[in-house]
Amino acid sequence: MAKKMSSSAAKTIHIDSLSANEFRLEIEGEVVDGIFKIIGLTPFNLEFKQSSALKALKDPIKIVKMVRRDPNNVVNRWQRESIASHTDIMRVKRTVEVVAVDDGEEIRRWLIKGAWISGISYSDFDTGSGELVQETLTIQWDSVETVWPDVADKDHQLTDKSV
Repeated sequence: MAKKMSSSAAKTIHIDSLSANEFRLEIEGEVVDGIFKIIGLTPFNLEFKQSSALKALKDPIKIVKMVRRDPNNVVNRWQRESIASHTDIMRVKRTVEVVAVDDGEEIRRWLIKGAWISGISYSDFDTGSGELVQETLTIQWDSVETVWPDVADKDHQLTDKSV
């Protein structure tokens, strides 16, 4: 006698997840190539203390990239302008966008508004290594808006209300 399969066991569930290597970075709408990784993208993080109100935390984001020669590259221009401003309170700000892509299709976008460079560091220069030199930008920010392309109306997008 054949065993009857339950209807729940017969259903196949497709789980679609995002691969960490499927992303792109844009600055002021210009795609930036040579990005190795983005560290610390945390659009929502609350500090919780029993004795006080909730406070939004804005930890810096790190962008790790290859060093590019072109002085007019969007990142190199931003770096030069930031360095030239020295310690001026008016920081050189940009809108940075991290775009998650799945099979070539945009599935989520984080608009990092009021982004400014607070630090630039480099991996070790080493005559015994053939690795590319990595440049790490530490980015402070004013707000992060999460955009969901499949959500049709702006009223249902997630935005940071702190700004």
